[in-house]
Amino acid sequence: MFVCSCFGITEKQVKEHADAGACTPRQIASACKAGTDCGSCVRRIQAILGRGACPRRDLLDQGAPALAALGEAPGPVTAERLPQPAAA
Repeated sequence: MFVCSCFGITEKQVKEHADAGACTPRQIASACKAGTDCGSCVRRIQAILGRGACPRRDLLDQGAPALAALGEAPGPVTAERLPQPAAA
């Protein structure tokens, strides 16, 4: 069944992106463009995401950073990690 008729995205495709880690409609949109044209499918995408398990949601519930599942947890901000201005 099509979820997004603007881009021909099916419910199966949305679920596949969710299984790959997309936990919000915005992340689904980044993955496949669903919800970025007319927007009529956003509520349907929200409903699909609400029924599934988000791999990062468990981490958030435990108080862990969401990016920890990807091995991208940010470290503390230090002077070494701040962006440096370009040399003139």
